[in-house]
Amino acid sequence: MLKLAAVFAAVFIAELGDKTQLAVLLFSSGKDVNPYLVFFAASAALVLATGLAVLAGNLGARYLDMLPLKLIAGIGFIAIGAWSLFEHFRNAA
Repeated sequence: MLKLAAVFAAVFIAELGDKTQLAVLLFSSGKDVNPYLVFFAASAALVLATGLAVLAGNLGARYLDMLPLKLIAGIGFIAIGAWSLFEHFRNAA
């Protein structure tokens, strides 16, 4: 149960204020938009994306057992952050 709570907390905090949440906010603010449909569509998209991540993580753990997956994930996050900073300063110039 503790692992479930940790996963929930980590995903919930990671999703707060991200681009996905802002996109859902914009979709639901339109005129003649059913907020329930936006909620269910966004929820389904998150469930599908999470399912793909779980599948990829599970397969990756099976076939990449020798590689340090946390290190690879950390490098990926650093690369995304560096790319975001680069794009920010490139567009600001």
